Amino acid sequence: MSGRGPARRGVLTAAAGLAAVVATAPGARAAEAPGSAARRSRWTTSWATAQTAPTPADTVASTGLTQGTFTAHVRLSAGGQVRLRYGHAFGTAPVLIGPVTAGGRPVTFGGQRRAWLAAGASLTSDAVAGMRAAEHALLTVRTELPGPTGPLSFHRNTHASHEVDGVRTTSVFLLTGVEVTGAHGPVVAVLGDSIAEGVGTPDDSGLRWPDQLARRLPGAAIADLGISGNRLLLDDARFGPGGQARFDRDVLSLPGLRTVLIHLGVNDLQQPPSQTDPALVLAGYRQLVLRARDAGLRAVGATITPFGGWSRWTPELETVRQRINAAVRTGRVFDAVTDFDAALRDPDHPERMSPAYDSGDGLHPGPSGHAALAAAVDRRHLL
Repeated sequence: MSGRGPARRGVLTAAAGLAAVVATAPGARAAEAPGSAARRSRWTTSWATAQTAPTPADTVASTGLTQGTFTAHVRLSAGGQVRLRYGHAFGTAPVLIGPVTAGGRPVTFGGQRRAWLAAGASLTSDAVAGMRAAEHALLTVRTELPGPTGPLSFHRNTHASHEVDGVRTTSVFLLTGVEVTGAHGPVVAVLGDSIAEGVGTPDDSGLRWPDQLARRLPGAAIADLGISGNRLLLDDARFGPGGQARFDRDVLSLPGLRTVLIHLGVNDLQQPPSQTDPALVLAGYRQLVLRARDAGLRAVGATITPFGGWSRWTPELETVRQRINAAVRTGRVFDAVTDFDAALRDPDHPERMSPAYDSGDGLHPGPSGHAALAAAVDRRHLL
């Protein structure tokens, strides 16, 4: 990465399409934290993604852009007034952003239409003037990057279509969240791996289980922080920091959050080096629960789903999975439990997914499997 750019104020606008109506929205009242008088932010993250650092194989992200334009098409969960959040978690130099538009309307940062995003930091916009997005609206965010940016922090595959200089991509660069004021249901962050990310579902289908969960829960704000290949315990150059390492940045930084749903662990088992000590995985879960509770959040855990048809499955790893899941089901690890294993497994072959739910690789559920996962989440655990 190159050296630091000038620290000057700039201009930022927002230009993109939104399948929602626009009208100046009154300010929403800040929600009260359950059981306390502490005021929470009136903003919640309606759409989000978690970042990783680019590898040499990630051509656009590793090279960066000069006079480039990135256009993201993101499906919101909750609606309301809109503001954007950018992040450069893995950057070593600031990036000038703007002009930007959201739903075709200009976006400003402190009243300016361009702004510097500092290396390793985040940048939050002003509320987009005159816009109120509908629940589940498709919002287009167009970001101009004068550059040269240097390597860009990004999310490799959102399983949705976006564009860089008019060329389709499934990656999202720098944009990490769309925040809204209209959530009146559960406000949940999903800390997960490829299953939460949407592997096994068609691009642009909106059939990832967090998306389906949002549609089940009117007014819910669901932040999908799944990263393909992500682990609980170990970091990886391609798949990013593990769940413990990214928890503060990806989860605790979100405004208005009430619950975190943790579904990590299968990659700790099946990716080399395999984790074969259940106690270490359970200790990792307990650390996340402690950090969530310290932040006033409810921590819901999900059992590890079956992967008996996957190429790296072994009977020994199945024993580890079963021991971890048995401990999670006792209720002494998380505040509540969502039994994803029970939702997907084949009753006759419990080490495997039901054929009706399997995408075909033995590890990732298909669309019907994602529907079963969404249906398995108890709304009462998310409030």
